[in-house]
Amino acid sequence: MITLIPLEHYYSIYVHVCLFLVLANLIHAYTLDIDDPKNLLFLKTVGFILLFMSIAYLGLRPISGRYFGDMGTYSRYFNGYVLGESVNVDKDFAFHYYMKLVSNFTTVYGFFFITEFLYIFPMYLISKIHFEEYWFYAFFMFLVSFSFYTYGVNGIRNGVATSMFLWGLCYHNKKALMILFFVLAALFHKTLLLPIMAYVVTLFYNKPMIYIKAWLFSIPLSFVIGGALISVFTVLGFGDDRLAAYLSESTKVENVGKTGFRWDFIFYSSFAVFTGWYFIIKNKFEDKFYNQIYGVYLICNSFWILVIRANFSNRFAYLSWFLMAIIIIYPFLKKQFFEFQEVVIAKVVIAYFSFTYLMWLVYYG
Repeated sequence: MITLIPLEHYYSIYVHVCLFLVLANLIHAYTLDIDDPKNLLFLKTVGFILLFMSIAYLGLRPISGRYFGDMGTYSRYFNGYVLGESVNVDKDFAFHYYMKLVSNFTTVYGFFFITEFLYIFPMYLISKIHFEEYWFYAFFMFLVSFSFYTYGVNGIRNGVATSMFLWGLCYHNKKALMILFFVLAALFHKTLLLPIMAYVVTLFYNKPMIYIKAWLFSIPLSFVIGGALISVFTVLGFGDDRLAAYLSESTKVENVGKTGFRWDFIFYSSFAVFTGWYFIIKNKFEDKFYNQIYGVYLICNSFWILVIRANFSNRFAYLSWFLMAIIIIYPFLKKQFFEFQEVVIAKVVIAYFSFTYLMWLVYYG
C-alpha cells in the first residue's frame, strides 16, 4: 500500500506526472521517426513501465471513502464477504460474486489491486491487438483521459465493466469471446447494456454521417425539451431502479455533482466526434471496425446529451467517453496522413490532455 503520498494530493500528483509525460512525448517526437527501431524499443519499454506503474499507483492506494468515493463502500462489502456474509444479488450481482470469490484468497488491499488490473489491462490489450508495435500511443491516450482516474478510484464497478467491453472489442472477429465479455460487462454494471445495444445496431446499420447528424440534432433537442425527455426515460423504466434514480430529479441535491446543461462536457465530447468526421468523411478513411466503434460512441453520447441535466449524468457520459481515446488515436496509427505523423500524434495527445488538466485547475486545483 502506498502511504508516502498525502491522499489530498493523490490526484494532483497523477495529473502532473501525466503533464510531464505528455510534454516529454512531444520532445521525443521531434528526435526520432515513428518507425525508427530505437523509437519502437523506447515506446515498448516506457509503455510497460507505465502499465505496471499505473496499476500499482491506483491499485495500492490507501482505502478512503473521502478521497476515493465508492472505495469505502466496496471495502465494507468486501470485509463483510470475508466474514461470511451472503452475496448481494440486488444489483450487478456479478461484481459482488467477484468480490466474494476474491475474498477467499486475498485481503481488501489485494482486491483493489486485482480490480485495478482488470480496469487497466484491457486498455493495454486492445491497444496491443489493434496497433501492434505502436500500442504505446493508444494506451497513453487512455491514461491521460479526463475520466480515467475517476473511474479507476471512484466509479470502480462502472470502470471495470467498460474495460470488459473493451476486452470484448479485442475479439470482434471471434464473436463467441466478444459476446462473453459483453455479457460480463453488463453483469458487472447494467448501464453497459447501452453500448452493447449500440454495437448491435452498428452491425446492421453503420452510416457514420447519419449518426453525426443525430448527435448534432440531440444538442438543440436536449436544450429545448431535455427535462421532458428525462421524464419520459424515467417513466419508461430505463434500466433498473438505480438508473431511474439517476434520471429522476427527486434525488437529493447534496448527493448530486454539478448538473445542468454542460457545454464544457459537450465540447469535450466533440473531440471524438470531430476526429471521426475528419478521417471518415473528409479523408475517406475506410475501416469497418473503426466505423463501428465510432457509431457506438455517437449513439451513446447522443443519449447522454438527451439526459444531460439528470443527476449523475456523468455516469451516462462515461458510457461513451471510455471509447474516446481509441477513437481519436486509431486513424493515426493505421494510416500515414501527415509527413511528420509522430509530431502530429504528440500534439494531439497534448490537446486531448489539456482538457483533463484544465478541468483539474478549475474544479480540483
